[in-house]
Amino acid sequence: MIELADRFGRVATDLRVSLTDRCNLRCTYCMPEEGLGWLPREEQLTDDEVGRLVRIGVTLLGVTQVRFTGGEPLLRRGLIGIVRDAASLSPRPRLMVTTNGIGLERLAGPLREAGLDRINVSLDTLDAKRFRALTRRDRLSDVLRGLEAAAAAGLTPLKINTVLMRGINEDEAPELLRFALAHGYQLRFIEQMPLDAQHQWDRHTMVTADEIVAALEPFALQPDPVSRGTAPAETWLVPGFVDAAGQPARVGVIGSVTRPFCGDCDRTRLTADGQIRNCLFATEESDLRTLLRTGASDDEIATAWQIAMRGKRAGHGIDDPSFLQPARPMSAIGG
Repeated sequence: MIELADRFGRVATDLRVSLTDRCNLRCTYCMPEEGLGWLPREEQLTDDEVGRLVRIGVTLLGVTQVRFTGGEPLLRRGLIGIVRDAASLSPRPRLMVTTNGIGLERLAGPLREAGLDRINVSLDTLDAKRFRALTRRDRLSDVLRGLEAAAAAGLTPLKINTVLMRGINEDEAPELLRFALAHGYQLRFIEQMPLDAQHQWDRHTMVTADEIVAALEPFALQPDPVSRGTAPAETWLVPGFVDAAGQPARVGVIGSVTRPFCGDCDRTRLTADGQIRNCLFATEESDLRTLLRTGASDDEIATAWQIAMRGKRAGHGIDDPSFLQPARPMSAIGG
């Protein structure tokens, strides 16, 4: 087995697969109210093509963890079958989905039965009016029911991803943590990143990791003695609380901008149209879809994937004056 190694000794074992660029929300920090120009169906990978690339990643390139993302992955009609096929691989990868939670009430059970191990749900506010303003949709109750269904189905540990925005929802950090603790969920705050379709991100208005931790001061957080390894979140223990598994409760902060973890990155990304990205902020992609559709062998595709990873930069370079925001927004890359 060959590795997806770069020039700096990092080895990618975590594959993020975007199943669609479509979404049923219109979050203000992600896309405009009218949406975006979606990929034509013929340019998207078919279910079989997704399955083949996941199989190549797992059996030939050492991928041990696969996360299905979007857009909104629950909109992919073939999602259950894609998960089932991935769960049948040997060695079996750990399988996860990152979703906005809409549709999860219906799909949590079938996803678990298909072999999904865990789920992340994006939730930026517990206030219905604020949710409507942020997402331009009145769907908070659907998300909350989806969380409950995922927990009941055993898709745990269930993690909530929250982006705090200055003057919009930054005051909710304590309430969101209390909500997560009460339900046994694991909360992860994420610094807002320059991946919006409108290219309006401004570092000076971003709520930083330091500010997030300061907002949680009433909880008397304690440093987590467990090493985070290659995980993106720095975690803290929340004294007096346990999670759904009876373990000490934790809260995490993903400081992608102010506390970059590029040196420990173990991720490789596949877009819905079959492009390999070696970094979330990469400005170049490598085309595997054409190889798939012109008769390339598994070994030839694996070699092309390996070559793509060798070009990975040492870091995302957000603080570099020459930094350029990727042309694709987050919804078209996959989280």
